[in-house]
Amino acid sequence: MRTTARLLAATAVAAATIGLGAHGAYAGDFAVLEVFPSIVAPGAIITVNTPACGPGGRGVGNARALGAGEFRLAPSTHKEVAVGRFTVPHHTEPGTYAIEVSCKNGKRVTGDLVVRHDKQPSGRVHTGVGGSVRPDTTQIAAGVAVLAAAAVGGTLLLRRRASGAQGS
Repeated sequence: MRTTARLLAATAVAAATIGLGAHGAYAGDFAVLEVFPSIVAPGAIITVNTPACGPGGRGVGNARALGAGEFRLAPSTHKEVAVGRFTVPHHTEPGTYAIEVSCKNGKRVTGDLVVRHDKQPSGRVHTGVGGSVRPDTTQIAAGVAVLAAAAVGGTLLLRRRASGAQGS
């Protein structure tokens, strides 16, 4: 009987500690502006989305800091998310730029966009023979000879061991 009472008491204490009657934690009105991709080169197309505008929400984005002007946000296929796009102008200098969105419901959110002028690789890759050079028949013949010698040597070694094991 004591074991059952202790078990019930421990369960009650655990439930009180966890807080069965407590409300779940949530962020409330806090919403973010997701900027994708967040690190870009000039000329890139940027997609921004936010749940701040609510279901079916619309808004206006401000990318004037980097010279892209305003852009519109419209409801997306995802629940309660508004999406917009803009292009980073080619003349944009490297740096971090704030992108702002004002929703029709009065909420405002911001996100950061980093612009870099990294030189992108172009042309073919100089990696050696690989598939970038025409086949050399001398190298192919040498490779076939090495493989054939290894096969013959392996066969002789296995026959020798097999015959040595039978004689013992």
